Amino acid sequence: MKRFYSATINSLRAFAYGARHEAALREEIIALLLGLPIGLFIAPSAAWYVAMIGTLLVLLAVELLNTAIEKLADHVTPDRHVEIGRIKDYGSAAVFCAICLAGLTWLAALAVRCGYI
Repeated sequence: MKRFYSATINSLRAFAYGARHEAALREEIIALLLGLPIGLFIAPSAAWYVAMIGTLLVLLAVELLNTAIEKLADHVTPDRHVEIGRIKDYGSAAVFCAICLAGLTWLAALAVRCGYI
């Protein structure tokens, strides 16, 4: 139980730091907080709601990992480096894929709710 408590404290500290210092994390936390109530109206079923919120959580997780990679890369060398630039681009591409997944899931749910599918 102590490990779980410590992990929770560390995670909350990371969310707080990220929300204060990283605009992308702030935006995705806001999207999740807005998505929680809005999803209740859009989701055609409980399973859809779980999928919709799940994609926002996946997006937030990918953004956190991308931020961690970028912070580590900047710590290793603050100078511009071609390979580190590519690594950061890979992280950015991963975030883009997660955004696409979330967008497609929410659009599909809306289409089902409106009777288009």
